[in-house]
This record gives sequence, structure tokens and C-alpha cells, in this order.
Amino acid sequence: MTRLHLVRHGPTHAKTMVGWSDLPADLSDHAALARLQSHLPEDAIVVSSDLSRAIDTATAIQGTRHRLPNDPDLREINFGSWELRGFAEIEEEDSDRAFAYWDNPGDVRPPQGESWNEVRARVDAAVDALMARYAGADLVVVAHFGVILTQVQRAMNLEAQQAFSHRIDNLSVTDIAYDGIMWTMGTINHLP
Repeated sequence: MTRLHLVRHGPTHAKTMVGWSDLPADLSDHAALARLQSHLPEDAIVVSSDLSRAIDTATAIQGTRHRLPNDPDLREINFGSWELRGFAEIEEEDSDRAFAYWDNPGDVRPPQGESWNEVRARVDAAVDALMARYAGADLVVVAHFGVILTQVQRAMNLEAQQAFSHRIDNLSVTDIAYDGIMWTMGTINHLP
């Protein structure tokens, strides 16, 4: 059984759409990081997205765990021209597309960005490669809101809109196991 411990990076405090922009994480909550580090299996393998907010969070919780190279396929959603813009501004400019993107995620994409289905395909392929290479291991994947939701959707066999109903807080962990045939959903958005 391969176990995924999906950790969302520390907060950026941005009030805009943050996807591929490389904003730093606020890792000043040392107590939360210590609780998270001690909650995760000691013999787990750690991997993160290649964005600094995930890299730095992974470093903060790594301890003595083995670390894999950062993986760009574990990046957040590419919001294209919506990147670093507020929701109200986006809705004012392109309300139909913005509504469709969040209310009926699937093939709708931000201008120059990724659709939910494209994100899901990218992340599924990255996670599948990790699970094939490290079958039976505990994998700590430090990534992003969208990345974690793709795997919640997959494990629970949900529609995308149902997956979006789940809250994924910064420095939370979501546990999913896969035995090669079936997915088993553990906790979602656990804050140790």
C-alpha cells in the first residue's frame, strides 16, 4: 500500500489568484511546522512542487526524511492572464468564463492558462510516476490547493465541482492510500 501525505505549503497571504507565480511562504508559525513534521511518518520520502513556497515548506518539515528533486508537474493551477489578479477584477472583466471555471470545472480555462482537466491530467501523471517508483512507501507531497484537490477528486471518484467543495488550509495534510487497485481516502485538511 502506497500512502500519500499531501501537504499544502505555508501561506503566502496574497489576496489574488496565485498559481505559477513564485511567491514565498510565510513559515513563521514554527509550532505548526513542528506539529506537522512530527505528524508525518519518519521514514517517508519527501517531494515538492518546484515553486519556492512548496520547496521551503518541504525543507521546514523534512527532518531526516529522504528528499526527491522538486517536480514542476506538482505546481499549482496555471491561471494564465488571471494570475495575481483579484476575483472581483476577473469576474468584472470576464464574468461568464470566471463563473464557468469555478462553478463547472472541467475544460474551461483562463486565458493562456490551464483547464481543471489539464491540471488533473498533469498531476495524476506525476503522482502515478511517484507511486510506481516508490510503491509501498509513504510519500509526503508538498504542493498546492489545486494539486491536492485533484487527488481528492481521484480517490473519492468525485465530479470536479464536488472536489472544489473541500477546504484545504495552508500547512494541512490530506492522507490517501492506494493498494494498486483501490484508493482509500483518509483525512482531508487535517491540521496537526
